Amino acid sequence: MTKACNVQELSKSYGNLEALKGISFDINQGEIFGLIGPNGSGKTTCLRILVTLLKPDKGEAKIFDTDVVKHGAEVRKLISYLPEEAGAYKNLSGNDYLRLVADLYTGDSNRQNEFIERATSIANLGTRLKDKVKTYSKGMARKLLLARALMTNPKFAILDEPTVGLDVINSLEIRKVIKAFVNNGGTVLLSSHNMLEVEFLADRVALLKEGRIFELGLVADLKQKYHAKNLEEIFFGAEK
Repeated sequence: MTKACNVQELSKSYGNLEALKGISFDINQGEIFGLIGPNGSGKTTCLRILVTLLKPDKGEAKIFDTDVVKHGAEVRKLISYLPEEAGAYKNLSGNDYLRLVADLYTGDSNRQNEFIERATSIANLGTRLKDKVKTYSKGMARKLLLARALMTNPKFAILDEPTVGLDVINSLEIRKVIKAFVNNGGTVLLSSHNMLEVEFLADRVALLKEGRIFELGLVADLKQKYHAKNLEEIFFGAEK
């Protein structure tokens, strides 16, 4: 089976703080993989290494067999990243924001239009795309940002807290978008501290705490192993 991502003994420290302590996992092409844990567990550090924003102290990571340190420029052509703290330009309309991002990706007007058409469909904001982003609700803004992340139809999407702060309806809509992306051939690494949210989406999960993975596997298998009803019970059971 083709590996979309392979991480081996990845370590990263900030001074005396060990954010990652030799974690290893792989992600199969076409799956949704959940990286879950509480705040401060090392999730964001791992993501930033994978998207080439940080260099690890030790270990290696590859996206579709392309090393994130040695061949960062090539990796960036394969991925898209939605950070938890992402924001759009508030004084632009949704349409203008998508046009701006499309222009950053390519100077080919046909491809730009293709990206914008895809993003418009994903965002599903209708005529509100004509309005300035500053008038959007949090849910609308997050849909726009997810559309931006997926507009190029990347091979591998890395999504950090994609539904953070959203109500149930907006969360459900974003889940549908993520599942549709994977059904159309994409692969997703989904990071969240919301374990129940990940359970709705992920095929496999890695449970991370204090920079270490202490459990990894299929959600159904882990539930059976810990006689648990959900990932929250698994998380607390695995710590004991």
